[in-house]
Amino acid sequence: MALGQLVNGQWTKEWTERNESGQFQRMPTLFHSQITADGSSGFKAEPGRYHLYISLGCPWANRTALIWKLKGLEDVIGMSIVDPVISDQGWKFSDNPGCIEDTVNGADYLWQIYVKADSTYTGRVTVPVLWDKQTQTIVNNESRQIIRMLNSEFNVFAKSDVDFYPIDLRETIDKTIDDIYQPINNGVYRSGFAASQSAYEEAVTELFAALERWETVLSEQRYLCGDQITLADWCLFTTLFRFDLAYYGLFKCNLKRIVDYPNLWNYLLDLYQQPGVREVCSADHVKQLYYGGLPELNPSRIVPIGPAIDFEQSHDRNRLSSAQRSSVDRVHATA
Repeated sequence: MALGQLVNGQWTKEWTERNESGQFQRMPTLFHSQITADGSSGFKAEPGRYHLYISLGCPWANRTALIWKLKGLEDVIGMSIVDPVISDQGWKFSDNPGCIEDTVNGADYLWQIYVKADSTYTGRVTVPVLWDKQTQTIVNNESRQIIRMLNSEFNVFAKSDVDFYPIDLRETIDKTIDDIYQPINNGVYRSGFAASQSAYEEAVTELFAALERWETVLSEQRYLCGDQITLADWCLFTTLFRFDLAYYGLFKCNLKRIVDYPNLWNYLLDLYQQPGVREVCSADHVKQLYYGGLPELNPSRIVPIGPAIDFEQSHDRNRLSSAQRSSVDRVHATA
């Protein structure tokens, strides 16, 4: 999401992810190494070895912070949180409220971490980044892969044994994440960054068709894959959390708000109110990032005061799984 990119290790403001038809096409992430519990991958899960660089505004990075928090990995993997406003050199570190400076590499900008890992790196400079202090390199910068590793590979060190990626549901979880990615997670960006009317209308139509689909699914079951919270839910959650705050207005995703969908809205409240979640969610960082950090979409950079959203209000999702409590509730009840 950072405006600008590295070309042969040099920062440049030249950046586009649009094709000739004005469609937004996200560039792929390039660091895809894996951490494993047994170290067979070359990166062994060990306490104190890894560091996570995130933004509380970015939905992709927010996914990783959620699993990090819910698994109880705070004392196992360090974390730095970039400034919510993207600078002319991309993501920057600061001591502003809610931010944590880079205590590992002492970088001022995230691109310096990428160059340290690869002095000739060419590509986007994005969060999240999972850094290995031992080999001094980036292990992975793909959120979907990082959340799987955080969920499964650090269990011996984690404070919680909650499993958001159980073996018997993995095929369903993976398919669900695939199904929500293009029309919803990426769909809001395809709508907001579209450079033609046709590209925008195609993206926003697919977005709301997908929201209607999951609204129907969630009328019959508590979570996306049944009665248990999974990685798929956290992947959808971070987009829904930002929708009424930013996507509805700034990205022109304004056919309906999430609060206008009874099941999606109550589902969002249910997930937000799970123990630990609100601690790694920041409406202020979300609005500062989108309204204050994307001058292409908001030249004035004025950050709106609203909308006033009460994520703490009671929800009705218990009606769909009265006999089975959520996995997070069960863990905290027995802790």
